[in-house]
Amino acid sequence: MKNYKYLDLATVFFVVALLLSNFAGSSKISQVGNLSFTAGVILFPLSYLIGDILTEVYGYSKSRRVIWIGFGALIVSVLFVELMVFLPPAKQWPNQVAYELIFSNSYRVAAASIFAFWIGEFVNSFVLAKMKILTKGKYLWTRTIGSTIVGQAVDSIVFYPLAFCGLSSFPWHLIYSVMVTNFVLKVLWEVLATPITYFVVDFLKNHEHEDFYDDKTDFNPFAVKE
Repeated sequence: MKNYKYLDLATVFFVVALLLSNFAGSSKISQVGNLSFTAGVILFPLSYLIGDILTEVYGYSKSRRVIWIGFGALIVSVLFVELMVFLPPAKQWPNQVAYELIFSNSYRVAAASIFAFWIGEFVNSFVLAKMKILTKGKYLWTRTIGSTIVGQAVDSIVFYPLAFCGLSSFPWHLIYSVMVTNFVLKVLWEVLATPITYFVVDFLKNHEHEDFYDDKTDFNPFAVKE
């Protein structure tokens, strides 16, 4: 087992981006012109970008471990936020209603978010690992963008219908509009971040002395051994 210098740091960035985007995305829908999108679109693609970097440098097994860490952190954060919402407020504190409005997630939305993240991230990592073998390690941009397109598509298709279908405040046209807009923005985010991705990947490969190929990897997301 290699002793990597930056794997733990990358894991921290992944989890922080995931948690912040989850709370931002569930509490506000923004609109610019005719485009409606969740505020989390600013941060959520960062978790996919970091996931791409992890798989590209360290391989699917290491990325799988980080995804499970993020999955666990997401569940714990949702539970603790719900606990804080339900704690009785002090009599002199007037902001309970606003606090509930911002931070309280329905269990349906929370479950949809967690499940969509889990399946989307694993699909993203799987596609990138397979594409790296097919491209023989060349054309990194095709892997990062291609895996993000597939992973974000799966994430969006799973999350939005599960979270909002049937709610009067979210008619189908709004669900569709937000889903498509968020998907396009997330992929565009990945495209624009390609120079940064190249820089970070080169830095990690040179300093970690690692460039893993998953030609003999067990891609079972529930596998324990790396």
